Amino acid sequence: MAAEDKHTPAPRDRPAAPAQSSSRSEIDAFLKAARTMAPAAGGRGRLIFALDATMSRQPTWDTACRLQAEMFDEARKVGSLDIQLLYYRGFNECRASRWVSDAASLRDLMTGIDCRGGHTQIAKVLGHARKETGKQKVGAMVFVGDAIEEPIDRLAAIAGELGLLGLKAFMFQEGADAAVERGFREIARLTGGAYARFDVKAAGQLAELLRAAAVYAAGGMKALASGGGEGRRLLIEQMR
Repeated sequence: MAAEDKHTPAPRDRPAAPAQSSSRSEIDAFLKAARTMAPAAGGRGRLIFALDATMSRQPTWDTACRLQAEMFDEARKVGSLDIQLLYYRGFNECRASRWVSDAASLRDLMTGIDCRGGHTQIAKVLGHARKETGKQKVGAMVFVGDAIEEPIDRLAAIAGELGLLGLKAFMFQEGADAAVERGFREIARLTGGAYARFDVKAAGQLAELLRAAAVYAAGGMKALASGGGEGRRLLIEQMR
């Protein structure tokens, strides 16, 4: 595994983000935005699962380890899905795994990683996604984090390129920091993706969002409407 970007972003102080439960309207807003997205192309769906693995993310990382199997379970009902794990942590460390097609492989990759202190490296995440979809189409990228410590203009420029390539970013924010929300929303907007906020203490909220993103990557909106499940039900309600 190797880092994708050699430029080190200028660090900023991380703003304090008070814990706050996501409202039902935040998740509904994500689901409503997702219904406007084009269906995934034929063949195997491909999704980049990107996480902030700096020290403050340990609870979310542990939660994601528990929930990742659900993404595969939901996606498998409608099609096939390959997932690549991407994370950053510590000093200038940003790594991408091989592409995996089963929950056990992804679990093994995730459980071998510990969170370490460091600054955000979202530009590297976006740059990697750009490179991967240039090789072979990637339908969606999920990003889970709680901070932005890089110039938003730089991130917006790369996000705009992702939008032109058709890769949609699903930006999931833990906490309620307003500056982070603005940045995540802008990245989502420029890629044609979607934003939602969650509370790590309510794992069910994140589970809904991850399942919805995985089903979209595997089969598009038509797939979401073709079966049961809480995430699909919520989405269908938004479409009525």
